[in-house]
Amino acid sequence: MKQAKDKVKTMKIPKFKPKRPARYSRHPQPGYAIKGKIWIEKDGELYMGWGRVMLLERIDKFGSIAEAARSMGLAYRNAWLWVEAMNRLAPKPLVEKKVGGVGGGYTRVTEEGRGVIDYYKRLRARFDDFLKQVEF
Repeated sequence: MKQAKDKVKTMKIPKFKPKRPARYSRHPQPGYAIKGKIWIEKDGELYMGWGRVMLLERIDKFGSIAEAARSMGLAYRNAWLWVEAMNRLAPKPLVEKKVGGVGGGYTRVTEEGRGVIDYYKRLRARFDDFLKQVEF
């Protein structure tokens, strides 16, 4: 019991500071800038956004929700909830999961998931092009 208390006392607790928006940088760009974000909702729920696309790509790369979440600095539970929400809102599942066993489990992005990733990236590119054309 005493060892556990000593371990807690010696643990460093990270300090968190609120992040400042980019417009408060030390070297701001003069003039106005038009910025925007784009995401897809279904029935008022977030279906796809940049963070979810990154998660899907990393699941495809690592074959694991836990490893994908770790690589993004995201809690496993949040990543799991995002995957569950995307699968529930999509017409077909975007991610297939198999629980471990003799050969171990796996997680993989389906063809439907890869199509959604591609669609979102094209949509975001068009949105970025639109923002570049807008004049203030």
